[in-house]
Order: sequence, then structure tokens, then C-alpha cells
Amino acid sequence: MTLTNEENQIQKFLSDTIVQDDINILRDLIAIKSIFAQKVGLNDLSSYLGEVFRKAGAEVIIDDSYSAPFIVANFKSSKVDAKRIIFYNHYDTVPADEVEQWTEDPFTLSLRYGKMYGRGVDDDKGHITARLSAVKKYLSRHKGELPLDITFIVEGAEESASVGLDYYLEKYQEQLQGADLIVWEDGPKNPKGQLEIAGGNKGIVTFDLSVSSADVDIHSSFGGVVDSSTWYLIQALNTLRDNKGHILVEGIYDKVIPPTKRELELVEKYSYRSAKALEGAYQLVLPSLADSHKTFLRKLYFEPSIAIEGITSGYQGEGVKTILPAYAKCKAEVRLVPGLTPKGVLDSIQNHLKENGFKDIELTYTLGEMSYRSDMSAPSILKVVDLAEQFYPEGISLLPTSPGTGPMYLVHQALRAPIAAIGIGHANSRDHGVDENVSIADYYTHIELVEALIESYE
Repeated sequence: MTLTNEENQIQKFLSDTIVQDDINILRDLIAIKSIFAQKVGLNDLSSYLGEVFRKAGAEVIIDDSYSAPFIVANFKSSKVDAKRIIFYNHYDTVPADEVEQWTEDPFTLSLRYGKMYGRGVDDDKGHITARLSAVKKYLSRHKGELPLDITFIVEGAEESASVGLDYYLEKYQEQLQGADLIVWEDGPKNPKGQLEIAGGNKGIVTFDLSVSSADVDIHSSFGGVVDSSTWYLIQALNTLRDNKGHILVEGIYDKVIPPTKRELELVEKYSYRSAKALEGAYQLVLPSLADSHKTFLRKLYFEPSIAIEGITSGYQGEGVKTILPAYAKCKAEVRLVPGLTPKGVLDSIQNHLKENGFKDIELTYTLGEMSYRSDMSAPSILKVVDLAEQFYPEGISLLPTSPGTGPMYLVHQALRAPIAAIGIGHANSRDHGVDENVSIADYYTHIELVEALIESYE
């Protein structure tokens, strides 16, 4: 009987003793709840992972001097003038608050129907163990010798805007600079089965807008003569964006660095995302903000956007309470592109509100990350592309950026090396959601790809 490619990869996964040993490590990693926002499990997880790297032969630093512990694990080559690749990963996860909706316990790794399930199996603990397996497999086949230095840097606050990462990168900058390539935390296969290789992401600034209109809620009979916090906030929000999603804050688009011809071509050629696909995935009721596919792609990848994350004001219980709310609050965000800074955007919004008569709105910064974008032409990235095409029959999707957010800018500024995001995920891995999962076949293919990447430096 001829096995499908997926079946063949699963068979190799099951018979690979190194990989099976490391699946037990992944099982332990998922069992340790490591959630920065809740200050849960960070020390336990980093300590355990540090010991895993040591047993594998790495020189390990666990630095807990600021925020979540930071791990540097270095596998040294005996080769003179050896090059280096760096794997950037994170061990923190988002919570699994919707635990009752999971098919099985989110903090117990489960394997079924060709997939692995658990909180962090894709984002991002599974990538750590897969890449470690690739290193161990290479070492086992080459008498413990590597053709290059391999360094894992693993932070514990990525899901909270990488708090403290700038501190750690500055501290270890000198010993980490000069890498030939940084392999980013993760990446999926798209719905076409192509491996996405991305070289950037959007930045973000999140903030609260709040206003108080009185000391206490007022009887709503005065609604014709007394303003309320709720109306005031809504009117202020309406000045920030038009009905096509265009940000109305003066000066923001003037600072945006437009995409190059190559960056536009890469997105137009490789991006699978479309307004129609979003409609199907999310059963959208409201129309797209983009008038054409080209506009859709430009807005999604290369333009800033503003979004309301939530609004709180007034009475929310059963029945009726006839009041004019004294307090209103909105959580909002702006997704950033190159040329924009979190502080600069927030200052512009503050000035805009004042100039438009909303001086009583209070803005409170919550978090921010810069954006990064690459044209993906670096030789080390093109090497990854060539190798990936050998392992993914459906081909690859080469993207200069992604619509999501992460600390790529921070890492690139500190380490000055090309970055390529590749990973074990797929189009329905459900990162941050219920039943987060990866395909076992994709997991093993990633191990093979990373091992081939190491071999390419021989």
C-alpha cells in the first residue's frame, strides 16, 4: 500500500526516537501554565527549558533580572569562523479561559486524527521542541559536531508586547550580533498548502480613551439639556475614522513609508487573503472596507488601521435604568507600519481630539511595538526559500510582512540580521483560540526543513 505524504510523515514521526523523546518535553511544556499576563509559571517553565537545553549540549544562560526570565541557549560549532543562525521563540502563552469549550484539557498535550492539540502547541512551544529535535538529530548523525553555531533565544512575555525584551537584547547584543539568519517564532501553511515565509509584521499601539461627564449618573429626563459621557465619547471616536476605514488623524499617512515595487509584487503574488475569504471564514455581515482586491491587500499589509476593541459605559443589566452615564471608556488600537511610532501616533491622536473640541477625553497608553518589513532578498532568506520548496510540494508563499504583530523590529534593530518566519502551523491552527492544534505531518516536516537548513552550512 502506498502511503500519502501526510501518512508517510506521521509514520516517520512515530518511529523517530529523538522526536518521540522530545514530544514528552513538549507534553511537559504544555502542562506548565506559563502566562505572563497572570504572572503564572514563568520561572518554572524557564528553569525546566533551560535544563532541557543543557541536557542537549547547549551552553545556557537563564536571566531573570528583568520581567520574565530570558533564555540564551548556544550550541557551539568547533569550526573556525563558523556562521550562526538564531532561533527566536517564546515560552509564554495566552490563557485558556474558555476551557469548557476545548475537546480535551488545554494543558494536556493530546494526539488525535493526525493532529496535536494543546495551549501553546503552535504558539509557540511546539516550535521550540521541533527545532531542538532538528538540532539533536543532526548532532546524532554527525558525532556531536555542528557546521555552525546555533543559538536559541527564548523570551517569556511575547503575548504581552514582549515586556523587557529590549532590556535583554541590549544586555546580550554584543554576543548575539553577526548572525547569518534569524528564524522567527512561527508561521503557517496557507489554505493552498503552501508554506508561508514572512519577513516582517505590523506594529501596534493600544490605548484607552475615557471621559467623565459628571460625578454621578444623571436621570435621563435631562438628556435634552445635559451631555453624557457616552455620547461625547462616541462623537470623539467618529472623528478618528471614516466609513472606509481611513484614519482621519492629520499627519499619520504623511509619515508612512510606502512599500517597494518588490514588496507589492510579493503580496499580490503570494497572499491568499481576500475579502471573500474573510466573509467565508467569519460569516461577515457588514461589507468590506476595500473596494478592490488590490486595495484590500494594500490596506491589510501596508497601511495603518484603527480599531475599537471594546466600549464600556452605563447600565448593562436586565431591564431598564433610565440614566445618562457619568463615565465612558473605550479600548482602542492602531496597527502600525514602517514610518510610524507608538508614541508619535498617540500624540497625533491626542492633538486631533483637542483640535476637534474633545479636550476632555483622557488617553492612556497601554502597550506599543514598532513594525518591521523586509523585501526578502537576503541570500540567507533565499536559501530558506530554496530548501522549503523541496519539502512543500504545493510550494511556498513569500511575504514581506504579515498583518499580525510581534517584536521583529526590536530584534532586527538589536541583532541586524535577516529574519524569516517559518513554522508548523496551518490555516486552522487556532492560535489563541479553542483547540489550538498543529498537524503531526507539518510538525515533522518542519524538523526536516530545519535539519536541512543546518546541513546547508556544511
